[in-house]
Amino acid sequence: METPGSQSSLHRANLERVVRAVRLAGSLTQAEIARTTGLSAATVSNIVRELRESGTVEVTPTSSGGRRARSVSLSGDAGIVVGVDFGHTHLRVAVGNLAHQVLAEESEPLDVDASAAQGFDRAEQLVDRLIEATGVDRAKVAGVGLGVPGPIDVESGTLGSTAILPGWTGAKPAEELRGRLGVPVYVDNDANLGALGEMVWGSGRGVRDLAYIKVASGVGAGLVISGKIYRGPGGTAGEIGHITLDESGPVCRCGNRGCLETFTAARYVLPLLQPSHGTDLTMEGVVRLARGGDPGCRRVIADVGRHIGSGVANLCNLLNPSRVVLGGDLAEAGELVLGPIRESVGRYAIPSAARQLSVLPGALGGRAEVLGALALALGEMGDSTLLDGTANGTLAATSPAFT
Repeated sequence: METPGSQSSLHRANLERVVRAVRLAGSLTQAEIARTTGLSAATVSNIVRELRESGTVEVTPTSSGGRRARSVSLSGDAGIVVGVDFGHTHLRVAVGNLAHQVLAEESEPLDVDASAAQGFDRAEQLVDRLIEATGVDRAKVAGVGLGVPGPIDVESGTLGSTAILPGWTGAKPAEELRGRLGVPVYVDNDANLGALGEMVWGSGRGVRDLAYIKVASGVGAGLVISGKIYRGPGGTAGEIGHITLDESGPVCRCGNRGCLETFTAARYVLPLLQPSHGTDLTMEGVVRLARGGDPGCRRVIADVGRHIGSGVANLCNLLNPSRVVLGGDLAEAGELVLGPIRESVGRYAIPSAARQLSVLPGALGGRAEVLGALALALGEMGDSTLLDGTANGTLAATSPAFT
C-alpha cells in the first residue's frame, strides 16, 4: 500500500498527470507535456520512457518550431471505445482507439417510428459488426458513448418527453445498451455531443466558451462553459428550441406556442415549400437548391437564420459565449444562413457580447455527434485504471480525444 506523500505515491501521481495530459490532447511533445503538467523536462522524459516500456504510450518522431521532437500519444493497442449516435432518421456508430484513430464507422437509416427496443437491436448488431471488422479483441472495449435526440434526466437516466423519437420517451438508453453490450455506457443528448465533437476536433477547438446549435428535426444547443459541457442540475440545459418567439405562434410539441423550433425545425419549415417544390423535399434538398439560386429556398433559409439569431442573441446576453457553431444540415448553407444569424445577433444582443462572438459552420458535418460520443467515452476513462490495465496487458476501465 502506498503511503500518501511517499515517493511511490508521488511517482504514481506524476504518471497519471502525464497520461491525463496526453489523453486530453491526443498527442503532445515532451516539452508540451512539461508545460501542461508543470513537471520538469527530466521528470517527463523518465516518465515517458517508463510508460513506453509498459506499452501505455507510443512515441514517434516529429518537429516543433522547426526542431526535432518526439510526439507522445496513448498506445493504439491499449483499448478501444465505441460511439453510438441515434438521430431522428439515422443510426451512426464509430469505433476508435485510445490513440484517437477512428478504426471503423458506419451509418444506416432508422425508422422514426421504431420503438426503443428496435433501435437498440439495430445498434447492438452494428456495434458487433464494426468491432469484428476492426479485428480488435472485444475484451478491449473500454466503454461506449451514446447520443440520443432529447434531454436525459440526470437522476433517473430516462429520456425526456421532448425527445424527437416518439417511441423512446421514458426509455433508459444507457441502462438498455449497457445490458446488451456488457460494458460501461455513458449517455448524453445529441447537441451536447455535437458540441463536444466540435470542441475536440472541429470549429470549437481552442475555445473555452461556446454554443453548438443543431437544427434538424428539432433544435438544441450544446453549451460549453469554461471548457466543459454544461448540462444543468436536471440535464436539460441548452433546450434553445423552446425559447418563445411568438406567444400566439404555432403549437409546439412541448405544449407551448411559438417556440423557436416551430420557426426553424425541418418539420415546420418544409411544409412552407411543399406547394411549390413538392412533398419529397428534405432540408438537405432545400440547402442544395438554395445554394443553386432557388429564390424560395433562399428566402426560407434566410428567415430560419434570423430566427436562430434571435435565440443566439438570448444566449449571448445570458452566457456571453465567444463562439457559436452551427451544426446539422442547415450548416451546409454557409453564409446564406450564417449572415442572417449574425444580423439578428447584432440587432438583439448586447453590443459588447455581439462584438466578441464569432459564428461558424461546424467542421464535422453529420459526424459531429458520433465523434462527440467517442470523446465522451474517452473522457469518462480513469487514468489510474488505464495504467493498471495496460500494465497487466488488458484494459480494466477507461478515459478525451480523437482525430
